[in-house]
Amino acid sequence: MATKNRILIVVTNVAEYQKVGYRTGLWLGELTHFYDYVTDNGYEVDIVSPAGGYVPIDPESLAHDVLGDLGTDKRYRDREFMDLLRDTKKVTDVAVEEYDAIYFTGGHGVMFDFGGDDLGAVTAKFYESDRIVSAVCHGPAGLLNVPLSDGTPLVKNKNVTGFSWPEEEAAQRADAVPFSLQDELKKLGANYSIADEPFATYVVEEGTLITGQNPGSARAVAEAVVKSLHTR
Repeated sequence: MATKNRILIVVTNVAEYQKVGYRTGLWLGELTHFYDYVTDNGYEVDIVSPAGGYVPIDPESLAHDVLGDLGTDKRYRDREFMDLLRDTKKVTDVAVEEYDAIYFTGGHGVMFDFGGDDLGAVTAKFYESDRIVSAVCHGPAGLLNVPLSDGTPLVKNKNVTGFSWPEEEAAQRADAVPFSLQDELKKLGANYSIADEPFATYVVEEGTLITGQNPGSARAVAEAVVKSLHTR
């Protein structure tokens, strides 16, 4: 497959937890860490969302102790960059053939809008055309409703990771989330694994499927995606 040097990034449109009304949205660093690395390596990026339009930012991702990580604060102050999140395209409005890879960001908002059939169909097209499918933290929620052409779930018998239940409890969101990402991946037959310590950087690769466990793994996912694309 000839490379296009373009990557599609998917972000959430959901601004609050349905159960408790806490604010949520995109975890900004999971976008910026990936975006900066792949663009520095010559890739063009388009940002889309399930519904199109505005992308809310999880306020927790703007806290002082995380905002300064790997230049996220600079992107947050960059009006041109932040304007990319004001009016995103809908994921169904792009052509899979124009991209080499898809990347699912996290933030708890994705647990509420990454499970739709349209997004699942787009993801299946990426995977079945030998394009890279990648995700970080809660982003693998976008892999839960992806039946392949033979009906098999994309993650069945695949080695994957994603935000763990111990990390969910540590983040004090266990009572707010609609499901355990860890459990749902396992129910679909995924070979789910995590780092030895919560919140440690951890990436799992299986062919064209690349997943990272938590916010601190976003840059490592980007590195794995670029490395994989460079070998093509």
